[in-house]
Amino acid sequence: MDSSGTPRHRRSRRDWLVDSAMFVLAAAFAFYMSVDRLDTAPLPPAWLFPLDQFAGALGCAALWLRRRWPVGLAVTLVALSAVFEMVAGPMLAALFSVAVHRRPRTSGAVFGLSVPVSALFTWLRPEPSMPPLAMFTLGLALQGAATGWGLFVHHRRRLVLAQRDRAARMETEARLRAEQAQHQVREAIAREIHDVLGHRLSLLSVHAGALEFNPGADPADVARAARVIRESAHQALQDLREVIGVLRAPAGEPSAPTRPGLPTLADLRELVAESGRAGMRVELCDDLGAEETVPERVSRTAYRVVQEALTNARRHAPGAGVRVRVTGAPGEGLTVEVVNDAPAAVGRGAGSGGGHGLAGLAERVTLTGGRLEHGPVDGPMNGGGGGPGGWRVRAWLPWPA
Repeated sequence: MDSSGTPRHRRSRRDWLVDSAMFVLAAAFAFYMSVDRLDTAPLPPAWLFPLDQFAGALGCAALWLRRRWPVGLAVTLVALSAVFEMVAGPMLAALFSVAVHRRPRTSGAVFGLSVPVSALFTWLRPEPSMPPLAMFTLGLALQGAATGWGLFVHHRRRLVLAQRDRAARMETEARLRAEQAQHQVREAIAREIHDVLGHRLSLLSVHAGALEFNPGADPADVARAARVIRESAHQALQDLREVIGVLRAPAGEPSAPTRPGLPTLADLRELVAESGRAGMRVELCDDLGAEETVPERVSRTAYRVVQEALTNARRHAPGAGVRVRVTGAPGEGLTVEVVNDAPAAVGRGAGSGGGHGLAGLAERVTLTGGRLEHGPVDGPMNGGGGGPGGWRVRAWLPWPA
C-alpha cells in the first residue's frame, strides 16, 4: 500500500510486456505524426507545434498509470486531444484500457465524451488536405475501434473467469457429492453391522445367560449350548464379512445395491427357526403366495424389520410369545407386523424406551418409500394381538404392481 492506504497493483511479467507495448505503440504513433508534420507543415497555429509535441510525450509517459487510474487518465487525454494532435495515440490506448478494466457503461460514457471532443478538434485545427467530415469520421473510427477492441477483451476475460468459477464450483460439488456418498456408505455400514451383529449377539447372550444361571445343567445341555454359541459367533463373523464385502462394491457399479448375499424374505423362516432354537416362542404367518415375487430391496427391508423386532423382543421381553405376520400384494404394498406379549421377566433396558435400532429401522423404511409404526399394544395402536404390556412393530412397504 502507498501512504494513503490505497493498495498498489503489482505488475506481472505479462503486465510489463503489455504496458511496454502500449507505450511503444503510442510513442511510435506520436513520433510518426511529428515527423510527418515536419516534412509537410504543422497544423495552424504554427507556434503550438512544440507544445503539441511536449503534450504527446507527456501523454505517452502517463500511460504507465493507466492500470491505477484508467478513467481519470482517459478523460484527461480525451480533453487534451481537443487541442493537441500528438495526444491521439495515448488517448486511443487510454480508451482501450478503460474498455478492458471498467464496466461497459463506463467505457461507453468515456467514448461518448470523446465524440464531441473529436468534432471540436476538427473545428479548432482543421486539416488543410482533408475535408472536415472525413477527418472527423477517421478520428471517430479510430476511437470506436480502440473501445470496441477493449470491450471484446473485457467480455472475453469475464467469460474465462466465469468458466473458471464454474469449473471450481463443479469441482466443489463433485467433492461434496463424494463426501456425501462416503457418509451414506458409512451410515449403511453402521446400519448393516447393527442389524447383523445385534441379532447374532442377542442369541449369544441368551445361551450364555442360560449357562450362567444353570451351572449344574446336564453336560449334554452345556455342550449343546456351547455349540450354539460357537456356531452363532462363527455365523456373526461370516455375516459381517458378507456385509462389508457388499458395501465395498464400487459406488458406480449398477448392481452394487442389489448384489446377492444379503438376506431377504426367502430367509425369514430360517430366521424364525433360529430364534426358536434360542428359546423364543415365535409364530410366523406368511400370507404371501409362493408365486409372488417381492422386489429385492423391499424384501431385504422387510427381513430387517422382522430381524430388528425379534432382537428387541429377545432383549426387552424375554420369554414372551411373538407373532410375525407378512401380508401384501402387488399394487397394494407389503405389510410386516411383529407383536410380542408382555415379558415373562424384566429384560435388559426394559422400559427405557427405544434405542438407535428403531430409529435406524425407520430411516431404512423411509428410504424405500414406506412407513414404520411402533408402540405398546394397549396404547394408541391397539387393534388385536398381544396382551397389555406387549409391543408392536408394523411396517408398510411399497410393492409396485
